[in-house]
Amino acid sequence: MSEPVTLPEEAPEQARHPFTEAWEMFRRNHAALVALVLLVLICVLAVIGPALYGRDPYDMVWAPFTQPGENWDFILGTDYLGRDLLAMIISGARVSIIIGLSAAFVSIFIGVTVGALAGFYRGWVEEALMRFTEFFQVLPTLLFSMVIVALFGASLPMITVAIGVVSWTAVARITRAEFLRIRELEYVTASRASGAKNAKLMFRVILPNALPPIIVQSALMVGSAILFEAGLSFLGLTDPNVVSWGQIIGSNRTYFLDASFTVTIPGVAIFVTVLCISLVGDGLNDALNPKLRAR
Repeated sequence: MSEPVTLPEEAPEQARHPFTEAWEMFRRNHAALVALVLLVLICVLAVIGPALYGRDPYDMVWAPFTQPGENWDFILGTDYLGRDLLAMIISGARVSIIIGLSAAFVSIFIGVTVGALAGFYRGWVEEALMRFTEFFQVLPTLLFSMVIVALFGASLPMITVAIGVVSWTAVARITRAEFLRIRELEYVTASRASGAKNAKLMFRVILPNALPPIIVQSALMVGSAILFEAGLSFLGLTDPNVVSWGQIIGSNRTYFLDASFTVTIPGVAIFVTVLCISLVGDGLNDALNPKLRAR
């Protein structure tokens, strides 16, 4: 009588880290992956480009309105003062990205603080903070930021603060919704029963689990801030001593019909950068959504 054949026991499947699963999901989104590569190249260009190119964007180096390709020493041409447009684009990339990141940070800080307090404490605290949020929502954001810049000056820090102050409401609403959802879950109730204080519950228990939608919104806000700065610069509300993509457009807007490339080229730079940020944000939304990862 033959002995029964015993099959080898299968090794238990090792649980993967959520970030590993998120990265695998993100890689499946080819548009987001290409956008991420382009965005990294733009950031590298912004950091080391001015040193590599070595030409001062403020120097008047050639005749004004030299067409792109007309003189290969200035491949993108020159602006209305005869300044090298490529040098200005490279130098302006750093300023525009810094403004976008800094303004997004201001918005996230305000929005997360307001949304976390409203979603955690509920009651009159939530009512007061959400009415405060609605007040900022109904304000015309561009007009309000123009007033701030006009009152306090068109310096780079003030432009950043002005953009951040008018852009935080979406983050506040997302944070509040996540806090309302998570605060009633079992592990939060267990932490509260074990004696955890409110500050620990908010920022060490609930907030880390509420981060995925906040991260997605933060990525999209960087692109919105770059567009916002370009709008303010187009209206002349910018520091003329600082080169940004919006400032290039604003300073050359008068000559658009005669030399459209001076406005089109920085406009394309803004378009490509904001598009890449939006695609990366969409990819993060898919990757950080547990319902989509489970498919």
